[in-house]
Amino acid sequence: MNSRLIAAAVAMAAIFFAPGAHAQSFINILTGGTSGVYYPLGVAIGKIYSDKIPNVKTQVQATKASVENLILLQQGRGELAFTLGDSLKAAWEGDEEAGFKSRLDKLRTLGAIYPNYIQIVATSDSGIRTLADLKGKSLSVGAPKSGTELNSRAILSAAGMTYKSIGKVEYLPFAESVELMKNRQLNATLQSAGLGVASLKDLSASTEITVVSVPKAIVDKIGPPFVPAMIPANTYTGQDKDVPTAAVVNYLVTSAAVSDDLAYQMTRLIFESLPELVDAHAAGKAIRLETATTGSPVPLHPGAIRYYREKGVMK
Repeated sequence: MNSRLIAAAVAMAAIFFAPGAHAQSFINILTGGTSGVYYPLGVAIGKIYSDKIPNVKTQVQATKASVENLILLQQGRGELAFTLGDSLKAAWEGDEEAGFKSRLDKLRTLGAIYPNYIQIVATSDSGIRTLADLKGKSLSVGAPKSGTELNSRAILSAAGMTYKSIGKVEYLPFAESVELMKNRQLNATLQSAGLGVASLKDLSASTEITVVSVPKAIVDKIGPPFVPAMIPANTYTGQDKDVPTAAVVNYLVTSAAVSDDLAYQMTRLIFESLPELVDAHAAGKAIRLETATTGSPVPLHPGAIRYYREKGVMK
């Protein structure tokens, strides 16, 4: 009897501890504010994963976006995160001024997704027509240590300016910046977002604006992950010409602690589910397999590399 009980116990243990046998993986998806782009895309990805990866449970977490997401990943409190490329670079290097007290060495990239456009918009009566005209004026640069605020620092630095060059710096979210501009209490705002962002559409519908260009020479001076881009004419009311600017690539990032097999599935399903992502937000239209492996300041996860090699976009 004892030998039979021992054999049964051993058999049960073998089943219980067998790799993948009824084990449930958990994927916490770190996004951004619920009114932004990261959150609806994260919700769509969460549904895709829970529907198509066996024994996986997903959760979508609203956050303060890039910087917070990367810190949470490093702490093991998430398995997938959205981030701007310059925030990712700062995290990998341990840039304390950007909000990282030490180097976040557990980060691994799954792939590049869509770009954010740097959109600097001033009221027409402010007299601001160029980056140099921001000197002595009031400018909202985004919430402190946000991805937008890090973008603001980079653009101003490449143009030979600091916050001290600006007459008054406000650290405000998009909607609050626009309200101040409508009330003539703020000259300009820098917003890092998709084209046609609701806040700037709202502003241009009621206030005459100037969309300030970011020349290619400035963008080239900053370098990757910033790339030259164009805000097409008529993106906003009263903007009758194309305006050169910079774009910053967004990335999906995971942790080195995530298994190769799971990272492979996570990456594969992103690119095999693009119609669902486009349905969730128009930004999904810019996600392309052909550009997924480019420009990341952080190593690709081995699971992602396996997928890209299978698809022929990496050797």
